[in-house]
Amino acid sequence: MVGLIEEFGAWGVFLLMVPESACVPVPSEVTLIFSGFAVHQGWMSLPIAILAATAGNLVGSLIAYGVGASGVLAGVPLVSGVLGRWEGVIERQGTRAVFTARLLPLARTFVSLPAGAQGVPLGPFVVLTTVGCALWAAALIAVGLLAGAAWATVDSVLGKVLLVVGLAVVAYAVFGGSARKSRRRA
Repeated sequence: MVGLIEEFGAWGVFLLMVPESACVPVPSEVTLIFSGFAVHQGWMSLPIAILAATAGNLVGSLIAYGVGASGVLAGVPLVSGVLGRWEGVIERQGTRAVFTARLLPLARTFVSLPAGAQGVPLGPFVVLTTVGCALWAAALIAVGLLAGAAWATVDSVLGKVLLVVGLAVVAYAVFGGSARKSRRRA
């Protein structure tokens, strides 16, 4: 990941952020914090880093939105469970759910699927995704900018912590939710 940003600069940031928003768990936190370090080193400017990250997020989000709208994954048990959980959130919160999810780890990666499946209008989806992703990117790039020369420590510690947290959330979503449902049925 870091090598892609070192080699391609803003294009590397863009290329890493597309799959992150298209439901491929590429940790945006590591990508963006390293982008802040790249800004600190003068490899790219702050506005370009934020723009590249936001554009990559938007492209990936539109891909996931399209997949959700197509209904192609609705029969997959894990996906249909996630879509079912988000259905109520989107019904209660409307398009605000898209914006709010963009500011939350993990939720930001997957919100586009249910937004597409629930028929959230594309115009508001694009605007809220762009604003939420720009805020997320700016905040984490600022952290990397402040971390500056301490990048090696941040990278190894943050990467491991985020991997463990991500796996725990996925395990809970897969196993914890089904265990609760089976207890309620019993």
